[in-house]
Amino acid sequence: MAGKVSSFSGLIQRVTASCLLHPLGTDRFYRGQATPDRFLDDEEEGEGVCHESSEEEEDGEIENGRHKCKSVWEEREESKGTGESAPEREAELVVLMGQVFEAVSAVKRAYAGLQEAHSPWDPEKIRVADEAVVAELRRIGMLRERFKRDFGGKGRRRGVMGAETVREVVAPYEAAVEDLKREVKAKELEVENLKEKLKSVMCASGQKGRRPQSKRKVSHVPGEVPLSPSPDLFQEAMSTVTETSKSFTSLLHSLMRSARWDITAAARYIEASAATTDPISPRPNATASPTAPGHAKYALESYISRKMFQGFDHETFYMDGTLCSLLKPEQFRRDCLSKYRDMKFMDPAELLGILPTCQFGVFCTKKYLSIVHPKMEESLFGNLEQRGQILAGNHPRTQFYGEFLGLAKAVWLLHLLAFSLDPPPSHFEASRGAEFHPLYMESVVRYPGGKVPSGQVVAFSIRPGFKLGASGSVIKARVYLVPKS
Repeated sequence: MAGKVSSFSGLIQRVTASCLLHPLGTDRFYRGQATPDRFLDDEEEGEGVCHESSEEEEDGEIENGRHKCKSVWEEREESKGTGESAPEREAELVVLMGQVFEAVSAVKRAYAGLQEAHSPWDPEKIRVADEAVVAELRRIGMLRERFKRDFGGKGRRRGVMGAETVREVVAPYEAAVEDLKREVKAKELEVENLKEKLKSVMCASGQKGRRPQSKRKVSHVPGEVPLSPSPDLFQEAMSTVTETSKSFTSLLHSLMRSARWDITAAARYIEASAATTDPISPRPNATASPTAPGHAKYALESYISRKMFQGFDHETFYMDGTLCSLLKPEQFRRDCLSKYRDMKFMDPAELLGILPTCQFGVFCTKKYLSIVHPKMEESLFGNLEQRGQILAGNHPRTQFYGEFLGLAKAVWLLHLLAFSLDPPPSHFEASRGAEFHPLYMESVVRYPGGKVPSGQVVAFSIRPGFKLGASGSVIKARVYLVPKS
């Protein structure tokens, strides 16, 4: 009797577990796989399988059955809600993620194009690149909304995790876009400011008096430029040329020492070939250098000055064949003064960033290529990347080229002042071997007591001198002196 009772309770538990595993309405009850009648038949025939099971095993089977039933039921409810099977949804998710990765790659490419459009500054390319970045980010946003709509329902933990992943991927790009927008606004203000400056530089009206005021305030270095040129203004510009020439020479000299150049041999060659335009290239058969130890920098400064002032007597440094100074002298002088006034307080790097091929830009390109030989640049920097940019019409933002632009601007402004004076000043250079004349020459080497001893002659000229016709004053030429013997 005890066995019968145990067998009957086991039968009830078995039927209950089967119902939990296969709820009513499913196909399994109609396939004859697990029915109450079958279990009853098995019991009657003595083929029941629950006689030897313990209560712990039976409870475990019931709980396991409930867990499986719940999982199957949730899966079926999800498939009913979407109308799609699990493989189809998985395939759709794979396609969606592929589109997300493709969109992220497109954002990277568009952002790289935006960076390239900044150097050289090209407003049209920047606008197109900015639109491309925004379009790709919008595409990522649409993919995020699609993911939320199709895979972000309740109970779909995988969809929620996927949406969070997409959000994490897109968030940095959204922040980058906001930063770029702020940067673009600042650049637009800067560009408008520079455009207003360029209007007066490129379109000299020649009218005296007040010039049209800009709607935006332009920051200037304290000081006013006189309305008319004067010898004092020319002397001030010459002092600026001297200072910038020393600064650029000092930088080039230090780079040559770092590259283990033979500075003495370079100075020897500069002195021996002062009348040629060959690049600095020490020759083993050059004559002995009269330059004292530690004074090789003066020979280097002489070489740079000779290159920078070559063609100074022509109105465009012989960059073209115009003769405006002869055909319309009054108009040309007014234009030169107007250009001087507008360019004096401008940063040359900003100017060339907007108009790299303007007349001043062409001047900088030609003078740099004449001073810095390819072999010299390769030995100083290890490559010709900077030279390649200049040959392509660009102006790199490096410390070395920035120092050169400071010297080029000083010489360019001096040239504009020279042709705005009436009559223009005449420049002269001290020839090698000429006796020292204190009225026209100035020694770069200081002697005890400040007086040059007798018997000194010119070894080489460092900077030309000028004689101002209007006042008759003389700006002395800077020379390096050696004993006559």
